[in-house]
Amino acid sequence: MSTVLEFGIVGCGRIAQRHAEHILKTGKLSAVSDTDIEKAKTLADKYGVPWFGSLKEMLAGAPSLDVVSVCTPNGLHAEHSIEALKSGKHVLCEKPMALSVSDCTAMINAAERANKRLFIVKQNRFNPPVMAVKDLIDQGKLGKIYSVQLNCFWNRNADYYKNSWKGTKDLDGGTLYTQFSHFIDLLYWFLGDLKSLNAFTGNFDHQGLIEFEDTGVVTMEFLSGAIGTINYTVNAYKKNMEGSLTLFAEKGTVKIGGQYLNELEYQSLESDPISNLPPGNPPNNYGQYLGSMSNHDKVYQNLADVLVGKGAIATSGMEGLKTVEIIEKIYRQARKNNES
Repeated sequence: MSTVLEFGIVGCGRIAQRHAEHILKTGKLSAVSDTDIEKAKTLADKYGVPWFGSLKEMLAGAPSLDVVSVCTPNGLHAEHSIEALKSGKHVLCEKPMALSVSDCTAMINAAERANKRLFIVKQNRFNPPVMAVKDLIDQGKLGKIYSVQLNCFWNRNADYYKNSWKGTKDLDGGTLYTQFSHFIDLLYWFLGDLKSLNAFTGNFDHQGLIEFEDTGVVTMEFLSGAIGTINYTVNAYKKNMEGSLTLFAEKGTVKIGGQYLNELEYQSLESDPISNLPPGNPPNNYGQYLGSMSNHDKVYQNLADVLVGKGAIATSGMEGLKTVEIIEKIYRQARKNNES
């Protein structure tokens, strides 16, 4: 493999634009593919690369690729990642890793059999306040964590779901998969595995638009003994309101807030306070709405560090699986409660 990494993109929608920009800073974009030919042509023409009507065609027509960036709908992540891995390519897969633990496991197994790397996009781990709080936890400066509160209050209106795979059970999967999987990932990253949970969900303002919930409430107990709650909705009136995570611990209380976990809103610590945080990247701007923080530059830099240098992978397939495992448990319990 050359020190200049060659990338191909499968799925030429909005997030692919972000990937293409950062690929140019990390390596070389050599090909793109999409079953929507117009989307494939548009992205290909912008960067002067060949386009293909399917991943299979791209893998055959651009054999020099080192990495395939999977930017297709959620429900296709496993299929496309496994196909690329089997062809001998490394894979960078957008969130969520897949829509089931079994699919995540199949992806991990495919990477191991092919002796290739599987990277999962979890860009919120690179938000400056998130990294600072993770450092406090790892150094033991918070002591025992007692409880956590995660709030995800965003807005997704009818236009967001219009003429889209978003909102469908098979390709989107649910609000926790598409809107808030990054937030669930940070719960696991900070506190580890769950011991038990209870959950209630409902669709209050998106009937006829989506095939799943627009709101949920979750209570949790972690193996560490900590307890916590998740409150989430896409019914915040007209605009995103808050994305926050608060930790109550033996040696301090800290809240990461803002709309996208991008601000250190509160801290009261036994140790020295967190200070001099660098400014974070702006959120992903998709026109009518904003998404999570735009840290794909750091995701791609980590990929390059691992494949060309001696870096450690920031988010492995197993960590991607853990997020999906927690979401599956939440939805399973919510269905059980809704049926009772």
